[in-house]
Amino acid sequence: MKIRIKGNSLRYRLTRSEVEKFGRDGYLEEITDFGCAQLIYALKATASDELWVNFEQNKITFFMPATMRKEWLNTDRVGFDYRTPHFYLLIEKDFQCLDNTQEDQSDNYPNPLT
Repeated sequence: MKIRIKGNSLRYRLTRSEVEKFGRDGYLEEITDFGCAQLIYALKATASDELWVNFEQNKITFFMPATMRKEWLNTDRVGFDYRTPHFYLLIEKDFQCLDNTQEDQSDNYPNPLT
């Protein structure tokens, strides 16, 4: 799972196996260890009606409604977004890059532009 934070926007990108695991378990988590502290970022299924995020004790939890989760898993839908006056959230499937990259992309979704 990749995370991108820019200003007041937050984006998660998930590979095929991560989307499958989230579909199966309703929860996915990654940890970045800085030595003296950790940043934890997670995706959790919820019964709410919209995407939302929480940040507590060095953990970012991105909540996805069950209806969105079901659609995301069972269709070709790339992702979902939600905008408030102060924050923008985006979650999407991770596509293979079109340019040369050193990153392993074998588990990414095929890029529709290829």
